[in-house]
Amino acid sequence: MSIYKKIEIVGTSKASFAEAVKAAVAEAGKSLRHMSWFEVVEERGAIKDGKVHEFQVTIRVGFKVE
Repeated sequence: MSIYKKIEIVGTSKASFAEAVKAAVAEAGKSLRHMSWFEVVEERGAIKDGKVHEFQVTIRVGFKVE
């Protein structure tokens, strides 16, 4: 039997939503072990001077509890 926990984090990127997810997972991986999945909760972005300035993604990351 395995037990999992989910946490919610936000990633950002100047390039894309996909890159924001990758950045969030990479940063979480520095302190979390046994990550198994992610799910996108929300996508949004920042606008500056009438242009897309930043992509922001809220994700839930699931990981196995030791």
